[in-house]
Amino acid sequence: MATASLVLSDDSRLSKFDHKLLRLERGFALISGLSVFSLMLMAVVSVSGRNALNTPLPGYVDWIEQAMPLIAFMGVSYVMREGGHIRMDIVVGRLRGRVLHIVELITTLFVLLLMVLLVWGSWAHFDRSFDFTAPLWSRDSSMDIALPIWPAKLMAPLAFGVLCLRLCLQVWGYARAVVTGDAIAVPLIADAATQARMEAEQLEGQD
Repeated sequence: MATASLVLSDDSRLSKFDHKLLRLERGFALISGLSVFSLMLMAVVSVSGRNALNTPLPGYVDWIEQAMPLIAFMGVSYVMREGGHIRMDIVVGRLRGRVLHIVELITTLFVLLLMVLLVWGSWAHFDRSFDFTAPLWSRDSSMDIALPIWPAKLMAPLAFGVLCLRLCLQVWGYARAVVTGDAIAVPLIADAATQARMEAEQLEGQD
């Protein structure tokens, strides 16, 4: 799968906001990747400890629960920017020009509405867990080693909030494309030939 971006840039304010938000999204994606790597190291330590010393890593399942929101949510906005989420390209790929931009604008608005609701709901879920007056600021904790759960619950509204910013930029980008015809700061659909060329360029860069 090609990883090169199909997002066009220019000197507009929209493009500048896109690149600023992209830096934050890349940081979140890096945190997600480091979380996966950390869980891999913890698995090695836990399995080695169980086999060699009969003492697995304490609270291994608890740490997995804490890392799951980092893995699942922190990279979602970056993938949205790159157009990497599952979508009906077989339908949208047949559209061209302003019709395509209008359809993308409508669907992006629906996704933005859904994500705003998810931010509201996930924040309420975090708020029920967080308490300044409780030990470790938490009303609940994990089963084994009693890790506070509110940091993991905070990751969902935080990541979804960044995704809402990305969706707002894409709404702006598609609305601008409807008027001007120029699609800036939104993922473009690549045909098979373009994808093949991007994959070839990616492999050449690794030589």
